[in-house]
Amino acid sequence: MDVKIEPTWKQQLGAEFDKPYFATLAEQVRQAYRMGPCFPPSRLVFNAFNLCPFNEVKVVIMGQDPYHGDNQAHGLAFSVLPNVEIPPSLQNIYKELQDDLSLYIPNNGFLVKWATQGVLLLNTVLTVRAHEPYSHQAKGWERFTDAIIEAVNKSPQPVVFMLWGRPAQLKAAMLDNPKHLVLKAPHPSPLSAYRGFFGCKHFSKANDFLKSNGLEPIDWQIENI
Repeated sequence: MDVKIEPTWKQQLGAEFDKPYFATLAEQVRQAYRMGPCFPPSRLVFNAFNLCPFNEVKVVIMGQDPYHGDNQAHGLAFSVLPNVEIPPSLQNIYKELQDDLSLYIPNNGFLVKWATQGVLLLNTVLTVRAHEPYSHQAKGWERFTDAIIEAVNKSPQPVVFMLWGRPAQLKAAMLDNPKHLVLKAPHPSPLSAYRGFFGCKHFSKANDFLKSNGLEPIDWQIENI
């Protein structure tokens, strides 16, 4: 199947696009988009990969499924379009960044700056029906995103994996490359952030690890618009 995705990812994942499960997934997703509003817009489903080529990945941050509200999701986990209210989980991520790296809290949740520096903002499910969280679970996206994690795990370049919350932490079993750093914490959701996401210092730990491996650290400051 010819999928429009950034060439280095196509090279890594080409075999996935030809598997029967992906053909079924693609047809189900196409049908869902025809039947009613789904997010992100179809042209942005693979946005995380198009902004962050495979050979430039330094950090992987895993989310669950896309935001299901109008004009929020644009293909990057946790990120929202400019001029959209910052969702609660991202507000808590910003609070942790302020505490960890003394960054100011910006007036927007547009995280493209992270993606273009090598932060793969990966949801385990890449589409959702409007206003129905988890509506596209168990259609095949989980198998596809597992293949992405397996590909990054095999990467010779050291990568930091930030696994927040139980669903993300289940992926730790796939991460057996000793070159990588795996960081775990509760999800930044208001329901769980106080159980250990606040104070986890994942952002400074990631930058320390990147620098120790001769890689440029991430500039985590999202600027005001």
